[in-house]
Amino acid sequence: MLLPMKPLSHLLSSIPASATIAINDKAKALKAAGRDVISLAGGDPDFDTPLAVQEAAFQAIRSGDTHYPPSRGTPALRKAIAAKLARENGVQVDPNTQVLVGPGAKFLIYAVLAALCNPGDEVIIFEPYWVSYVPMTLLVGARPVTVPLSAADGFTITAERIAQAVTPATKVILVNSPNNPTGRVMTRAEAEAIREVALAHDLYVISDEIYEKLIFEGEHICLASLPDMAARTIVINGHSKAYAMTGWRLGWAAGPADVIDLAANLQSQTVTSAASFTMAAGAAALNGSQEVVEEMRLAYKARRDFMVEALNAIPGVECDRPQGAFYLFVRFPGLSPSAMTIADILLERADIACTPGIEFGQAGEGHVRFSIATAMSDLERAVERIRRLMTSL
Repeated sequence: MLLPMKPLSHLLSSIPASATIAINDKAKALKAAGRDVISLAGGDPDFDTPLAVQEAAFQAIRSGDTHYPPSRGTPALRKAIAAKLARENGVQVDPNTQVLVGPGAKFLIYAVLAALCNPGDEVIIFEPYWVSYVPMTLLVGARPVTVPLSAADGFTITAERIAQAVTPATKVILVNSPNNPTGRVMTRAEAEAIREVALAHDLYVISDEIYEKLIFEGEHICLASLPDMAARTIVINGHSKAYAMTGWRLGWAAGPADVIDLAANLQSQTVTSAASFTMAAGAAALNGSQEVVEEMRLAYKARRDFMVEALNAIPGVECDRPQGAFYLFVRFPGLSPSAMTIADILLERADIACTPGIEFGQAGEGHVRFSIATAMSDLERAVERIRRLMTSL
């Protein structure tokens, strides 16, 4: 008689799969089954990777750069990252000791959390938050402490709100600007509030700046550039959004050498490194002309402007104007106060796939997230479907 199998990981069993990936996969399955679903659920730019960046990868492959690269990243890419930080953000880092390249910014957030946190340490996360922040915090044995922000005041961060969440166990503040899902860009006053609390309570800051290049109004503030913050701030960035390189899986972290060392240890024992020829492309992207990035930014801005005006013209729909990234955080008080219900109605009755706001924390309830990283023609069709749906009610 066979004995029953021993239970699998309780920790991993408690972690949900990524909601955005699951919804995007469902939309693709429905399309494959013949339904004309417009997917506004994912964060994958519809642009192709710039040709000069593609060519750098092809040239690396043709020259035999297909073997194990340095685990921390090629010297050329780490130098390009350090130069970018100095040139654009006013941050000085040693490319040899303070920069880590990895297979996507997502993994590097996890690796840095693992480097910073011991079991029971607390990580402050602002709501609404990107869906993976809380699960990654749990996976490293830390405790996520969410700080709800309010749509009524534009999801504003204040020192008072942060300080109320601080306890003796607090170790890290996790910040994302421009924000996914709201598209909000952190102001100078908010950056100073984060700095104030971090210095007062001796906290580290993880600054997720993956949407840095996609700002329509406001300014990008790299928290590591503020006085006394470089020694406690780890900047996370990458190539996916700015250079339309999501499938290349290329991200980077920059910060204090001791933190980067530990994150590099984790990377060396798990995923090893990013791909060799991907890193050649990454260096070309950072060192080359940024005109194509500006062209994509302007295209997203045009889509943002169209969608905000068109959605707000439909009775029962409310859409604030995001300042950056390529998302809209939309309310449908004419449909339901429940984000899940709204998303289900949009999919079943309008063939539009979107992400329920509740997946981004309780502060996202009543909202759904639309991605505008898709063709304008699809956005126009989506607006018309929403208009017909709301008119039919």
